[in-house]
Amino acid sequence: MMAAPLCLLPRRASRAIALAAVLAASQGAPAADGHAGHGRYPAADEPMEHDAMDHGDMRHAHDHGEAERDRGAHEGMAHSPATAGQALPPNIPVLTDADRAAAFPTLNVHAPHGRSVNSLLLFDKLEYQDADDGSALVWDATGWIGGDIDRLWLRSEGERGNGHTERAEFQALWGHAIGPWWELVGGLRQDFKPGSAQTWAAVGIQGMPFYGLETEITAYYGEGRQTSLRLEADYDILLTNRLILQPTVEADLYGRNDRERGAGSGLGEIEAGLRLRYEFTRQFAPYIGVTWGRLYGNSEDLAREAGEDEEEARFVAGIRLWF
Repeated sequence: MMAAPLCLLPRRASRAIALAAVLAASQGAPAADGHAGHGRYPAADEPMEHDAMDHGDMRHAHDHGEAERDRGAHEGMAHSPATAGQALPPNIPVLTDADRAAAFPTLNVHAPHGRSVNSLLLFDKLEYQDADDGSALVWDATGWIGGDIDRLWLRSEGERGNGHTERAEFQALWGHAIGPWWELVGGLRQDFKPGSAQTWAAVGIQGMPFYGLETEITAYYGEGRQTSLRLEADYDILLTNRLILQPTVEADLYGRNDRERGAGSGLGEIEAGLRLRYEFTRQFAPYIGVTWGRLYGNSEDLAREAGEDEEEARFVAGIRLWF
């Protein structure tokens, strides 16, 4: 009697295990694939029952899947290097304070204006002129020493012919930049010829209204309450990189008559020139050209009384030098 139950024990155990699996599946227990609540699809030979997978279960499964995907996306963002401060990939270096300082340096508007002292000496005109009463040596030199904002300007011009100096002057002016292309100047001018020596106080402005045009406007107050105004301009026309045509013009006006120096009140003289130079270097450029000068008003009358010409044209040849 005892042998029969012992023989039937394995079969009953297998039935119990199978029944437990079916009940667990119908109650939403985890299946073998690890997905909870998805139910069990019947085998191919079993009839489809609504209890196994109804519409509610399908909707639950869909919502569950969406929740899983959303949770995964949020977890991915939370653990991304940009938001969690994790280390960047090896090919992207970590940004340091030194990198930020190099990319955004502290700007100083006065930094371009250094404290270094520079200088220049330019003989704009150093030429021979073929005048009616003989040849003449004419010079017009400008020099400066200083920085970008403040500098000392030195000017000199004159003419020597027939073995003696006919006119000569020297100016020492302090210049202060008021813009990238303009400068205020003030100082002293000393005339040596013609007539006796005379000292003037000088104030003016110089600069470039546009590229290539250099201008100087200087007012003078001299001994004996004499006043004068000088306007100068020259313009460089680049025919080639080395061949340059330079027209120039200079006008002098006086406040009162000065017979000793041949200056009359009003517009005294206008001198215009045209010079063609070839720059072997920027520092050395020979040139040829012509000049034309004309006296006006009271200055013309004074020249006529002295037996001098009130108008004259000259051929010129010279060298333009930089140092």
